[in-house]
Amino acid sequence: MKKVILSLVLIITVLTIQAQEAEKDTTKVWTKKGNMSLLLSQSAYNRQWLGGGTSNIAGNFGLNYDFNYKKGDVVWDNKFILAYGLSKIKGNEITAKTDDRLELNSLWGKKSKAKNWYYSMYFNFKSQMDTGLDKNNVKISHFFSPAYFQFGPGFLWKKDNNASVNIAPAAGRLIMVHKHFTELGPSFGVLQGDNTRFEFGASVTAYYKFVALTNVSIENRLNLYSNYLEDPKNVDIDYQMNVVMKINKYLSANIALQTIYDDNAIKGTQVREVFGLGINYGF
Repeated sequence: MKKVILSLVLIITVLTIQAQEAEKDTTKVWTKKGNMSLLLSQSAYNRQWLGGGTSNIAGNFGLNYDFNYKKGDVVWDNKFILAYGLSKIKGNEITAKTDDRLELNSLWGKKSKAKNWYYSMYFNFKSQMDTGLDKNNVKISHFFSPAYFQFGPGFLWKKDNNASVNIAPAAGRLIMVHKHFTELGPSFGVLQGDNTRFEFGASVTAYYKFVALTNVSIENRLNLYSNYLEDPKNVDIDYQMNVVMKINKYLSANIALQTIYDDNAIKGTQVREVFGLGINYGF
């Protein structure tokens, strides 16, 4: 837990310094923008409360940071995402993890002759920072286990910074887990006794952000992946939606929804939803 907190502090410090330096940048080739949010929720009941309920407290921290490059016919978009959340229920000694994401997306493009189209190269990294437990409190994951890497050349359609689609017909994907998770069987698609799994297939990544109402913005991110080497019809899906409803400069209500389908990891659809009212700071 201490390592996680130190990592958060270090990352926030570095990104804040970069944001301050961006204000002095006169070349205009880099555009840097970040947002931090802290969502808190708390429920309390006394012994006489007849409606039932258990006192609890929860907190979720989120960081989104974009640093994009544009010069001539070359664009290079980068997005860093970090999220971590904990929940404590009265009477339960274990603090439950409610969110844990570490993600980096990088997309390079060179303008083609067609309008809004680029030749592209993309890279995506996903992992987590803290230990994950199942319902029986058995460790099933931890930092860099699993870790997902995707990369490959393709074609990018980009209207502006709020709408883009990247198509990569020859994309590689590497999944890494520690061997102690595969001693007794497969884990996250990695076979028993192994610690890596390589896939080769096609990837489609889409991004769309729009303002639904005044002070209400909705960000959508979709990643599709088909493995040519095994069951190409089973398309892996990762959809994320983030809704930010600004109350004022520092307060907002946030909704985060993520849906994942990856039949190599689990035979079912994974759904994560977080809602809260908290502090929101842009830099």
